[in-house]
Amino acid sequence: MKLDLLYEFQPKIGPYAEPFPHGQKKAEQQTYQEALAEISYADTLGFQTAWVVEHHFRQGRSASPSNEAVLAALSQRTRNIRLGFGVVLLPAGFQHPVRVAEKVATVDLLSGGRVEWGTGRSTPNEQLAFGVPADDRSRELWQEAFEFVIAAWTNEKLSWKSPSIDFPERFITPRPYQDPHPPAWLAAASETSAFNAGRLGLGLLSFALMQPVSKMAEHIATYRRGQAECITPLPAFANDRVGAYTLVHCTDDPEEAARYGLWDSVRWWYQNLAEFTLEWELAHLSAEEKAQVFPLLEPTIRGDIDIRSYTEQDMVIIGTPEECLEKILRYEQAGVDQLLCYTQFGTLPHEKVLRSIELLGTKVIPELENRGHRVDYEKLFGGV
Repeated sequence: MKLDLLYEFQPKIGPYAEPFPHGQKKAEQQTYQEALAEISYADTLGFQTAWVVEHHFRQGRSASPSNEAVLAALSQRTRNIRLGFGVVLLPAGFQHPVRVAEKVATVDLLSGGRVEWGTGRSTPNEQLAFGVPADDRSRELWQEAFEFVIAAWTNEKLSWKSPSIDFPERFITPRPYQDPHPPAWLAAASETSAFNAGRLGLGLLSFALMQPVSKMAEHIATYRRGQAECITPLPAFANDRVGAYTLVHCTDDPEEAARYGLWDSVRWWYQNLAEFTLEWELAHLSAEEKAQVFPLLEPTIRGDIDIRSYTEQDMVIIGTPEECLEKILRYEQAGVDQLLCYTQFGTLPHEKVLRSIELLGTKVIPELENRGHRVDYEKLFGGV
């Protein structure tokens, strides 16, 4: 397994007493400064990929609507770590797919070919604001936009005519540094999306939330069944890697971590997620889908956040380097190739996040490297 990082750029509103907008501005500025420093440090420690989200309107949770700008900045501050769009929102209402082709290719050029291209359909909170259908129609719109981007990268000129995309023939530039294009991924929270990712030849970004590792293993098994039905990949080449994310905090002293607010930050993160899900997700899911995707949602919404259960089931990875390694290996056993470590959450102090990244890089990553990998990363990326 490889260790990655995932960043939502969550503002730390708590420490600031000033009312909106000054407190919000300060929190956002601090979050960006700290995140860029943390990722730059991780670049020296053997982390595989830094993923940056595209989220809109996520009050208190994410201030990262323009991940292409963040990744472009990181391309000039880092040398080794790969740069992941985690994800680009593709249905054409969010942005014209020609702009996606241009932006992603530009970051790939600036980084010397280090881009991982994750895609997704988003949630009703964002879909409805941009005029994107908040139902299964968005799946068709996602696929058409995806096909458009691949065509833009692999054809000399491109024209397109459909009910959702009307584009006259143009020469599109730049082209990606990687040939024929960056590896492609699909964000998936449901069994249907996981199966489709496999069937279409895309890497799986498993964003199945609030689930034990055993449920994630089932999610990955569904993805592998989809892979078995893949005849012609949707991109120019298949990507069969699985990435999954969870909260990760590695510490020298668990008792000290409790004193600087670690467990309060975990509780806040899950409570915030539950509240968002209640407001924007549940109305669009069947009872069966709710049980599958969010099995622990109801108690979390009630505020009954059983941290002990979360740690026992390895839903979060928290502890000393030895304890973290033991939990991380359970994700490896479940079939995860790249673990996206969400390290900047709640009100964790910047220096403690840096120390967590340092411990993961110096104590955990070497042990993972000694175990080898299912994926031949040297062949994929020339030694990355």
